[in-house]
Amino acid sequence: VQTFDADESKSLGRTQDAKVIHRALQAIRNAGFATLNVDLIYGGQGQTAARWRDSIYQTLQYQPEEIYLYPLYVRPLTGLGRLQKAWDDQRLSLYRAGRDQLWEAGYEQVSMRMFRRRDAVSVDGPVYCCQTDGMVGLGSGARSYTSALHYSFEYAVRREQVMGIIDQYIARDGDVFRDVMFGFQLDRDERIRRYVLMSLLQAKGLNCIAYRHAFNSDVFDDLSGVDALVELNLAELSGDDIRLTLAGLERSDAIGPWLYSTPVRERMENYTWR
Repeated sequence: VQTFDADESKSLGRTQDAKVIHRALQAIRNAGFATLNVDLIYGGQGQTAARWRDSIYQTLQYQPEEIYLYPLYVRPLTGLGRLQKAWDDQRLSLYRAGRDQLWEAGYEQVSMRMFRRRDAVSVDGPVYCCQTDGMVGLGSGARSYTSALHYSFEYAVRREQVMGIIDQYIARDGDVFRDVMFGFQLDRDERIRRYVLMSLLQAKGLNCIAYRHAFNSDVFDDLSGVDALVELNLAELSGDDIRLTLAGLERSDAIGPWLYSTPVRERMENYTWR
């Protein structure tokens, strides 16, 4: 959905008709799916707290089981990126406004972005565990990972480059999953960092016993940054769990990159956008 406000939708370069959105959401509710998920975006040009709260209010009319609040991030070479706006100015206040509104509406916070309705019925079936289970992405541009490999198909931003990648994907013969063309193999240190990030960036936090079982070591010995988070009151110890505080949770998108390894930072800095 992103937004129900026509002006905001236009400023994001993703113009859509709110009437169509409402019809789609109602159709999904009428169909009886176990989980309705709605994604909203905050931090765009000209967005006010009142408009932001109104989009959330309209979303809540359908009582979705899950709501994600995504901050707007602008990639280089995109249309929004060329505007050179100071997008960070209002993000934190809008995040807090949206978070508080969902708390009041009976949603629990699962992560910085994800909120789940407290009375939502649990869906039968295996529970996905992001720390230990893999992920297979389907389609051009999709990202996948195993226990020791993070990989994807080629990625681009410019429209002509994107179309070229899609054409190449469609033209491939045989099994498109047979070869990994773009990937990063994780050594023990990288696996530790990914495990810690995937745990800490969820509201329930990192369980020290589960960590020791996975790596046969202590997280505080393996990653000094965890100590610093506690010292800065961005995380706290609660029994066997390390959880981000409210201040830490709202800074998840800074804590993540702060715990990146030097090799990963160098790869990101040397990456050529196209």
